[in-house]
Amino acid sequence: MNDERRPLASREQLVHRLYEAAEVEHCLMCTYLYAAYSLRQANEGLSDDEHAAVERWRKEIVDIAVQEMGHLVAIWNITCALGAAPRFGRMNFPLDPGYLPARLVVKLAPFNEATLQHFIFLERPHGSLEPDGEGFAPERLFARGHPAARLTPMAVDYETVGEFYQMLAEDLTAFAAAHGEKNAFCGDPAQQISSEQVDLSQGRAVICLKTALATFDAIVVQGEGAPTDTENSHFRRFVRIREEWSELKRRNPEFKPSHPAATNPVLRRPPRPEGRVWLEDPIAVSTVDLANASYGLMLRALAYAYATSGADRRLALELAIGLMRAFGALAEEAARLPAGPSNPHCNAGVTFAVLRDTAALPGGAAARRFICERVAELAAAGNELATRTETSRIARAARTLADLERACARGFDIAPEAARALADAAMLAAPVSSPNPTPAGIETVEGAALSLRFEARRCIHARHCVTGAPNVFLANVQGDWLFPDAVAPERLVEIAHACPSGAITYRRKDGAPDEAAPAVNLVSTRENGPYAFRAEIALDGQPAMYRATLCRCGASRNKPFCDGSHAGAKFAASGEPRTGLNGISTDMPAVRNGPLRVQPEPDGPLAIQGNLEIVSGTGRLVGRVASARLCRCGGSASKPFCDGTHRRIGFKSS
Repeated sequence: MNDERRPLASREQLVHRLYEAAEVEHCLMCTYLYAAYSLRQANEGLSDDEHAAVERWRKEIVDIAVQEMGHLVAIWNITCALGAAPRFGRMNFPLDPGYLPARLVVKLAPFNEATLQHFIFLERPHGSLEPDGEGFAPERLFARGHPAARLTPMAVDYETVGEFYQMLAEDLTAFAAAHGEKNAFCGDPAQQISSEQVDLSQGRAVICLKTALATFDAIVVQGEGAPTDTENSHFRRFVRIREEWSELKRRNPEFKPSHPAATNPVLRRPPRPEGRVWLEDPIAVSTVDLANASYGLMLRALAYAYATSGADRRLALELAIGLMRAFGALAEEAARLPAGPSNPHCNAGVTFAVLRDTAALPGGAAARRFICERVAELAAAGNELATRTETSRIARAARTLADLERACARGFDIAPEAARALADAAMLAAPVSSPNPTPAGIETVEGAALSLRFEARRCIHARHCVTGAPNVFLANVQGDWLFPDAVAPERLVEIAHACPSGAITYRRKDGAPDEAAPAVNLVSTRENGPYAFRAEIALDGQPAMYRATLCRCGASRNKPFCDGSHAGAKFAASGEPRTGLNGISTDMPAVRNGPLRVQPEPDGPLAIQGNLEIVSGTGRLVGRVASARLCRCGGSASKPFCDGTHRRIGFKSS
């Protein structure tokens, strides 16, 4: 065999290289986030112009990190397609020499000119002469691996990440040619995670060589060693930040956009102390410990999502996203806390520490119990930490962890029948004797055949009530205005069911059945208006409901519900999206109803899990989904679906 030519890679060797690719993407994501968390915010010593620039940089860097996470999911999907289990772990920071190529130095560092130049160097196109950042030179130069054939997978060397992906693409092409595509891509596509399930670019199913190669190409063009200097590549985005920084530094030579977070912080006294900062401050240690534990459970949740399906997968993905929100708040706080007496020159910082094992838990009751127990531990620690500090970031993280604890308890432990019983109890506990509004804006009036309930904050003035039963609903009067006995109960039930917002509900007292879940779960897109849901809706901890109109313009003051603000905001969005938009399926599923989980993501879209038919305002089918992310910032270019615009425009949901 000619040693100058790489031998045909085996499946084992391909998986080994995909594991390295996953670790590279994972490491890049962490280093970008670490730098972003160190950036200063409002009231932290920046002028108005400097603050505006730093906010733009933060959004850019976080968006790039999110795209790295998308690359990571794409690599996991290719790994699944080859029949292997994805790898979720990596080595802890800083990486020792030899684990990656010599010139691929990976360590945690605050945002500064050297760190930014290092990011530019990592993302440079092939042939670029961009130098590495100061302080990021490798300890020593070395060569990895050997070109001769080995049964044991061997590391390979590469100058840029783009070059590594080119080698992977060539090896995968040769492997598919040798074994046939059907045999090469023998993994179950159902094990993969797609962009329909979580908002990540490049999260697409890999079923053949063409889709695998397209994934590699998309990753490279988006950032890592792009073969051309594309305007929106990670490389160009970092270069633009450098250019803007240079101008701000020219105006103000003392400009410092970041806090002095530690370079390579660690939580225990390191056996190799060179280049590491041992954290000693008690609050900083507790903050970083909770952040790391949240990050570790996030990885476990992702691993579990790949190992399971259905409701468990959906909840695992929601848990992973929620844990990263809590982690982000804790990480920002850590960059502002002192490292300790041994390192008075710098602040602390999260370490992104990972456990030796992040493999998926075996699916089933034991995994659910494991996850619920761990979330409860984190929530308790968050609450305890919040009592020791008065910072808004730690308080926000504690609230997020407490919400996740409740969500896991509901999702993993409480049967649907029990959940409905709790919701019924909550509804029956509402005031029933007085027609006057309660503090929550709920009126309940007793009739002979039913109890009529009206919730003012959800009303969107569709006027089915005041036009369909004007003797029951007396508009524009002082005092009593609800008279449920003025029409037959069957007619009043029809009027209630016509109310799209769910502001009108009822309880039968005559033995007739109460409102039931619809036979088909639907959401319609109203022209220049909200989403109108009809399903067995579980909405962010609210009592169970069958009808709801939810904001999609971003302007409602009563989010997630619509309050009519779309009219004043001059929101424009078609109520007639085309059938099959964004490749959404129109195939008829075996089941068309069932519980529909609607989770408003903080400062993000509506995450939908469950069987759902999306229809136009006139009832025409747009598509059928089992999961989706619907825009609620009003800015998506692919309405009704989220395209990530909420991050770019700084959408706030509260």
